[in-house]
Amino acid sequence: MIVLLILSEDNFFCRLVHETTVKNIDWYQSDRPLQEITLGGLIILVCVKTVHLNTVKMRDRYLHQNCLAALANMSAGFRDLSAFVCQKIIGLLETMTRRHSKLIQMMRENAEECEDLEDSQGYDLHQDITALEEGIRTILEMINACLIHNLRNNSHLVYSILYNRQLFEQFHNHPMFQDLVWNVYMVINHFSTLVQEAKVTSVDAVHETIAKAAIQWPTDKLKKFPELKFKYVEDENTVDFFVPYIWRLITQTNGIYFPSENIKLFQANN
Repeated sequence: MIVLLILSEDNFFCRLVHETTVKNIDWYQSDRPLQEITLGGLIILVCVKTVHLNTVKMRDRYLHQNCLAALANMSAGFRDLSAFVCQKIIGLLETMTRRHSKLIQMMRENAEECEDLEDSQGYDLHQDITALEEGIRTILEMINACLIHNLRNNSHLVYSILYNRQLFEQFHNHPMFQDLVWNVYMVINHFSTLVQEAKVTSVDAVHETIAKAAIQWPTDKLKKFPELKFKYVEDENTVDFFVPYIWRLITQTNGIYFPSENIKLFQANN
C-alpha cells in the first residue's frame, strides 16, 4: 500500500493505469467475474474492498488512511470507469455513512442514558467516528475531483450518483460535508432533468442519455477545489518494517536457498 501511495503521487502513473487493460482477473474475489478491466479500475476495486473490510472488521486507521490517500491522488485522473467500479465506490460511501450514523446514534443513546463508558471505550468510539468522517470526506472529495476533471469520460459514475441520490441528502446539513455536495447536486439536477425530458426508463437508455449529455457538459460549471495530493511521509522507524519485509521477499522469490535456522531478521516460517 505504501508503494501504491508513492506511485499515486506521479501524474503520469495516474493517467497510464487507465490506458492499460488487464484480463481474466481470477484472483479477485467478487460477486461477478472480472473478464476485462483497466488497471486503474482494478486498483480502485482492490483499495475500495480493502477499506470496506477495514471499516466493518479490522478498523486499522493507518491502512484506512493510506488506501484512501492513494485513491484521492488518482481521482483527478479517473477515466472511463466501469459501472461495476462506480457501484463499488458509491457502495463504500454508503457503508461508511451507515456505520457513521450507527456510531453517532450509539453515542447519543449513551449520553441520554447517562452511561459512563470506560475511558478507553469512549476514546475508541470517538476515534472511529472521526476516522469515518475523514473517510467520507475523502470519498466525496474523490467524486468531486473526478466530476470536475473527467465528467465527460465517466458517464457510469454520473449514473451511479443519480441512482443513489438519496445517499447524498444527509450531507447537506453536516458542516464537514456540505461544501462537497454542491457539485454533486449540480450534476444530479442537470442530468436528472435531461433523463426525465428524454422519457427513458431502461438502464441502457438512461446511461446512453447521460453519456451523450456528458459530452456537452460545460467544464466551468462546477465549483473548483484544491487538487488532492497526499504524500508518503517516512516514519523515523520505517527501517524496522521495510528491511525485514524486503529481505523476506528476496528469500521467497530469488531462487537461492537460505537456511531458515540462520535467518534472524524475520521469522522465516511465516
